[in-house]
This record gives sequence, structure tokens and C-alpha cells, in this order.
Amino acid sequence: MDAPLPFKAEFLFRMALEVGAPQVVGGVRGGELRIVPVTGGRIEGPQLKGEVLPATAADWLRVEPDGTAHMDVRLTLRLASGALVYMHYTGVRTAAPEVLARLGRGEAVAPSEYYFRTAIRFETGDAEFGWLNRLLAVGVGQRPPAGPVYDVYAVR
Repeated sequence: MDAPLPFKAEFLFRMALEVGAPQVVGGVRGGELRIVPVTGGRIEGPQLKGEVLPATAADWLRVEPDGTAHMDVRLTLRLASGALVYMHYTGVRTAAPEVLARLGRGEAVAPSEYYFRTAIRFETGDAEFGWLNRLLAVGVGQRPPAGPVYDVYAVR
């Protein structure tokens, strides 16, 4: 067997989200569906800076009986240049039951105590940022009491 191909990642930005109260749809497909409005936020990185537009964003969060959360998030970013970028990601957040209970109560929990990862795609018609259309990105998340924060990396 040949050696594995290298995996390279480049930091794109940190994203901090502001979220509203979840709309609990209830028990569906073996878990609970919660629609969590994203009410704003910021991104900041070496090449990309901007804001998360309110009223165009939400997380269709599915939570399994053991507390594992599966994200399905859609956002519109307005970059500092004025360019609009659609961002869609799916992800998983899981941990031991006692850690998930602390997160659920809104407590500060060290990110090393839980797994929180996302797979990200972008779409834009802006020529300056068209390179975003042609890459996959990954996010490493954390859930402080103020709202989710992600470090986003381009997979190279």
C-alpha cells in the first residue's frame, strides 16, 4: 500500500455566532428537531472579514436521545467588501452525557471535553471571492455560553 496522501489545511477565519431561542419541533426520526435562529455574528481572518446577516440564517439541529447533535446550518455572510457569500455546513457535537448536560445548562465547558466538527461549503457570484466556490472547508467548534464559535480551515 502506498503512503497516505498528505492532508493540508489553511486557517480561513474565526466565526462567532449569535443565536436566538430554539423552536422545538419535537420528536422526529428518532431524535428531536430544533430550529435555532442565527441572529448575527462576525467572521475574521487573514483574507476574510465580515458579518453574518440576521434573518437569513438558522440551524436545523437534530439531537439524538444520547444528546449527540447533528447540525445543518445555512448562513449568508456579508464580507467587508460588500460581497455576499452563502455558507452551508453540517456537523456533529458529542461528548459524555455529563458534559452534554453542562453544555445544555449553558455552562462554560472546555472545548477539549467534547467533539465539535463541521464540513463546510461556500457559494458566491462575486468574482473576487470565486475561489470559495471551489474548496471544501472544515470547522472546529466550541460552544461557550455566548454562542457557537468556529475556527474554519480550507482543506488544501
